[in-house]
Amino acid sequence: MSVLSREWLLDPSPKSRGQARAGQIYLGFVRLFRNRLALTGLIVVLALVVIAIFAPLFATHDPVAQVLQDRLQPPLSPGHILGTDEFGRDIWSRLVYGSRVTLYIVLLVTLTAPVIGLIIGTVSGYFGGWTDTVLMRITDIFLAFPRLILALAFVAALGPGVENAVLAIALTAWPPYARVARAETLSIRSTDYIAAVRLQGASSGRILFSHVAPMCLPSVIVRVTLDMAGIILTAAGLGFLGLGAQPPLPEWGLMISSGRKFLFEQWWVATMPGLAIFIVSLGFNLLGDGLRDVLDPRSSGK
Repeated sequence: MSVLSREWLLDPSPKSRGQARAGQIYLGFVRLFRNRLALTGLIVVLALVVIAIFAPLFATHDPVAQVLQDRLQPPLSPGHILGTDEFGRDIWSRLVYGSRVTLYIVLLVTLTAPVIGLIIGTVSGYFGGWTDTVLMRITDIFLAFPRLILALAFVAALGPGVENAVLAIALTAWPPYARVARAETLSIRSTDYIAAVRLQGASSGRILFSHVAPMCLPSVIVRVTLDMAGIILTAAGLGFLGLGAQPPLPEWGLMISSGRKFLFEQWWVATMPGLAIFIVSLGFNLLGDGLRDVLDPRSSGK
């Protein structure tokens, strides 16, 4: 980056809103890249995305093709870097294609649960009164049940499958976002600039979606990133119990379930997908911690 560009980004008196936002984004990236753990998490997440997109290039075998004469081959055996499962399917290739299923679930839940929670939380916190009471009591009902148990109940009612698992996880994941958005809204609605916008004649809908919701987004984004590990574990748990992805789909939780009976003798069948879940979950947690430091306005002076 040239000196002039850096000076323009770090100008203490920006000439436009775009310049101010560009400077904030630049400083955020600087703080993020200075955090080694957050940078490690970002690398893990980016690796997951790249592997999922270019799965045919990384996979060495057909993930569902059964080669019974090669069943239960150990890691580093010829042609199978991570070994094979009980049907002779290459574990590395199944992990690679399984990253697509994991990313698919994470993206769909991310596009639904936080949006629902953000809307409910901002509406509840802004209007207050009976609206707040009703919405927060509904939220409390969902929070009273463990997420996995509630997801199991929804999947049992909807039927097994990836789409139903995504819907069940989304229906159980929104309450924490609603709580975060409500707390932020309660501190924002009484500020001077909201009062000024209200005096200018702006409607409640415009105030909510143009002024309140954007102020709640940083906290919600951090919560989403930190919740990614929980989403992955819940999806893997549903797959492990046979209520998520169905065979022969290469889903990591389903792979652990099918390999648990070989755990003591052919340990790699269940261990490899377990390590994949661990590494990806850890990556999202590290990235979430880094984003929390970047997006927290109280840390802007650090």
